Amino acid sequence: MPARTQQTPGSPAGEPVHLAIGFLRRPHGVQGEIIMDIHTDFPERIKSGRKVLVGEKHQPLMLDTVRPHADGLLVSFHGVDTPEDAGKFRNQWVYVKATEVPPLPEGQRYQYELIGLDVVDDAGNSLGKLVEILETGANDVYVVRDESGKEILLPVIPSVILNRDMDRRLLTVHLLDGLV
Repeated sequence: MPARTQQTPGSPAGEPVHLAIGFLRRPHGVQGEIIMDIHTDFPERIKSGRKVLVGEKHQPLMLDTVRPHADGLLVSFHGVDTPEDAGKFRNQWVYVKATEVPPLPEGQRYQYELIGLDVVDDAGNSLGKLVEILETGANDVYVVRDESGKEILLPVIPSVILNRDMDRRLLTVHLLDGLV
């Protein structure tokens, strides 16, 4: 999943303030439900009673109902009872506060924590910064950009990604032939 974050310039370490968990599509039915695409690896955390923030203005809302629908969810918000009211949220992102996400198991990181890491090859040569994470069918791909704007795409596989030192904010990689 691409790292989608809302950052505030005053954030102490540049960490995101809000993380996207879904995208609202269109109203469904007559009870105020709306179709939501899932943009989190933890859809089980999207449940009735959860406070979320909707849209660029981060309007606080409480999820009233949540149920599976195709590849996403049908959700409704407390106090939103008609398709017209639900339609006001069409094509908007749904966020949660970054401070409200639970810690991951040892050795795992949220994608937003990796963005901005300095990237070096196994000889210590600087390659740039990790600027984006692309999700593909087989494995994720790290997009590394140097100061001149040149990009390198690195598959996230053990033979390429050698070490993530989060304390030093440093990613050490092995370049396969043809990657540079």
